[in-house]
Amino acid sequence: MRLTATDAERKLWSRLRGNQLGVAFRRQHPIPPYTVDFACIAQRLIVEADGGQHAELKSDERRDQFLRKQGWTVLRFWNNDILYNVDGVAQAIGDRLAAAPTQPSPASGGGLKAGETDDH
Repeated sequence: MRLTATDAERKLWSRLRGNQLGVAFRRQHPIPPYTVDFACIAQRLIVEADGGQHAELKSDERRDQFLRKQGWTVLRFWNNDILYNVDGVAQAIGDRLAAAPTQPSPASGGGLKAGETDDH
């Protein structure tokens, strides 16, 4: 899927990669049975870039509901918003990240929260 990313996905990834928003994101991250566009594991945040085919899709509603039950927050942005206002989209994502504490990954069995140090 990475080879067939849309222009909007490529543009958004250029703003999410390399911890530019203070946290790491993964792209095309599997959360079975789904694969999400972008995921911040530390804050259980999913970011989706949606084209017109996603307008009022019941399958997106079911998917988002499933992901929320797994402890994820889902943010969706229209491709046009990303293409023509990527700064605003990045700001909205950054605002959401700032509002939520860092959470340990369920797979890790623990981890540090925002502001904690690993001083043994």
